[in-house]
Amino acid sequence: MKSLLLAGIMSVTFATASYAQTYWVTGDRSTGQCNVVNSASPPVVYGLPAYAGSGSEYKTSFASGPYKSADDAKLARSGISECPAPPASADDDKKE
Repeated sequence: MKSLLLAGIMSVTFATASYAQTYWVTGDRSTGQCNVVNSASPPVVYGLPAYAGSGSEYKTSFASGPYKSADDAKLARSGISECPAPPASADDDKKE
């Protein structure tokens, strides 16, 4: 009986952990920008050159992740060569 109870607790723990939100860095082909996406599952990537001229349906060119927090994803985005530097925000000007 104890082993059955332990197995039930472990199953609930693993099921809960699998639904945790993760962050992904995705390349948007239509805008040339990189976005931080909050998703429980990996984004669908259309990385073949045949998709380059297609409509907005096939706009995700690459994905990097998963990351545990938005700050980790933003740090990773700054190190990806395909991602242009994000524009400076008004908050950055206030800090200087």
